[in-house]
Amino acid sequence: MASKMLSSFVPSPTTDLFSPARRHHRPNARTGSITELATPAVTRTAVSLEYASLRHTGHCPLGMYVTPSPENLMIWDAVFFVHQGYYTDSILKFRLIFPSNYPERPPTVQFLTDVFHPLISQQDGSFNLAPRFRPWKPKEHHVFDVLHWVKAAFKKHALDDIREGDCFNKEAYRLYHDTTSSFAALATQSSMLSQSASALFDKDHPSMAGKGSHSMQFKELKPEQLSALRAKIGLYDWEEEQQP
Repeated sequence: MASKMLSSFVPSPTTDLFSPARRHHRPNARTGSITELATPAVTRTAVSLEYASLRHTGHCPLGMYVTPSPENLMIWDAVFFVHQGYYTDSILKFRLIFPSNYPERPPTVQFLTDVFHPLISQQDGSFNLAPRFRPWKPKEHHVFDVLHWVKAAFKKHALDDIREGDCFNKEAYRLYHDTTSSFAALATQSSMLSQSASALFDKDHPSMAGKGSHSMQFKELKPEQLSALRAKIGLYDWEEEQQP
């Protein structure tokens, strides 16, 4: 499925995030978060600099793509392609929402894709940062630290260390420790559902209810479009590479 789709990849962090066109937005009803107009200039500057820093080597995790919402700089949309572990091949959409007093307080992380994970609420997709940032230290912690923790949380070593008291999904925690095979089956099911055509392409998918739209949109490619794109970027099937 992944080979038949195309997404909007992260734009250059040198994008002018201070332009007047970005600062005049309608109220953001989709998340209930503070609007950009009501955000102090110092916070907007801090958030802009955090995004610009993602261009530095190692700051944006591999397999993760991030872009500020075109409606509000204080909201970033992201997609995470999981390459290993229980959630292998998952395609997970999530969002970072910055508070008006950032960096004094951390951003909120919300998954828009349904995923069975101990740290993710099944009600609203909220992700718990506490296991990694206890407490949040504004002079030491940055958004790239948050992104790396999101990625790490899907790996076995992090799952092993999660405390039950930090879990938004207690059932996932208990299954992981008591019946790992059942947990693995549900994680695999989450992965398969995240790759489904409805989850990727349907803007009205049930998992998006009450969460608003995501600015990174996927679209399915026709076979001829896919072939042309693969040829353009130098990707070929194994059989084609073996031909003399």
